[in-house]
Amino acid sequence: MPQTIVLNKNNISDTTTNNTLIYKFPNSVTFKNNSIAVNSLTMYYAWTNINSAPLTNNTFSYTWENAINTQTTNTVTIPNGLYEVSDINFYLQYVFIQNGHYLVDSNGDNVYYAEFILNPTSYSVNIVTYPFPTSLPSGYTNPASVPFPASTFNPVITLPANFNSILGFTAGFATARNLGVGTTLTNSSTTAPQVQPNPVIFLTCSGISNKYATPSSILHSTTPTVGLGEIIDDKPNEKSYTNLVDGTYNELTFKFLGSDLTPITILDPAITIMLSIKQNDDNE
Repeated sequence: MPQTIVLNKNNISDTTTNNTLIYKFPNSVTFKNNSIAVNSLTMYYAWTNINSAPLTNNTFSYTWENAINTQTTNTVTIPNGLYEVSDINFYLQYVFIQNGHYLVDSNGDNVYYAEFILNPTSYSVNIVTYPFPTSLPSGYTNPASVPFPASTFNPVITLPANFNSILGFTAGFATARNLGVGTTLTNSSTTAPQVQPNPVIFLTCSGISNKYATPSSILHSTTPTVGLGEIIDDKPNEKSYTNLVDGTYNELTFKFLGSDLTPITILDPAITIMLSIKQNDDNE
């Protein structure tokens, strides 16, 4: 008859990353010809898709024209977190405001000259840049007193390695300066955007030897089918048992890994894992 063990946030050993849980048995137990499987896994979709480490995908830049042939490159550093494309766009707008690179139209709305737009129908992200004028348009105001250039230009958005894949562009991609042309430019992803670099996460168990997996400690994988910040309720239709290495145990350690098989930071510690341990000659 299978035995059940349950882990929750009280089993988390590292409250900084929330990725390691330790189950301590009440007494030492000896496993011989036993196996273990996940009954259910409940957690929030709360692991960062943009961070300074280990993903190093939190920066990009834009170049602004102050006067003819005088340009300033501004680095945009996104705080570690969990972002949709719209959130990244909002942060770019925030940086535009901080740097004074915007105008206000006759309705009192801020006007920004570059944006990221999700295009679901083509499974892509559009980078749209707009020509910045050589003088203040009628009815507009210039609250930051941004200087006007001698010729119109479009801000140049540059995507370095790692950040580029979030939007689906090649590393080092840059939009055109479009100096003196005065037209709107749209660039679309050339590859599928990887907004979440870790679309699948793996659960490992210290006591198993899965000869078909690398690393051999992989017990289970889960893929979020909910929105960011929503609860994942993963209940396998059939339990997939993996052999426990014969021996005597005081504890088992479980760890969450990202798609690249490195430890991943979980933002919300509200995690519950229910597991079954059985003799391999059991019918289940």
